[in-house]
Amino acid sequence: MLDSDLAELYGIETKRLNEQVRRNLDRFPEDFMFRLTENEWQSLRSQIATSKTGRGGRVYLPNVFTEHGVLMLSSVLNSSQAIQVNIQIVRIFTRLRKLFDNQKDLQLEITDIKKHLQNHDKNIELVFTYLDELTEKKAKPRKRIGFKPDDL
Repeated sequence: MLDSDLAELYGIETKRLNEQVRRNLDRFPEDFMFRLTENEWQSLRSQIATSKTGRGGRVYLPNVFTEHGVLMLSSVLNSSQAIQVNIQIVRIFTRLRKLFDNQKDLQLEITDIKKHLQNHDKNIELVFTYLDELTEKKAKPRKRIGFKPDDL
């Protein structure tokens, strides 16, 4: 989540949130928080239509917090609103994780069904090949069996 989005949820200014993070940098390793690159920020800005720099826009590139970084923010921000917001965010992350797990289960089932269908397709092709061979054999004249007189 972007620092500005989190600051809005916590009811504080973005610069205050980042100030607390800078004071406690040892609590935010790279897998908890990272800063967007200029290209990433430009791409994101064009998607969310933020203001241009120099017109009230951001001076610094935004920090992005992972699920664990959001959890760590609760130890840095001590307001009751921050605690309640963190609880809600953690619940949302938990729901998202469950949704992704369900998606994985569905993907595995679909892959399994595809494998079965491919096997069925191969088996059906084999059956048609055998049927073609059988029909070709029937078209050939049959050899007579039994007694054959010499004069015929």
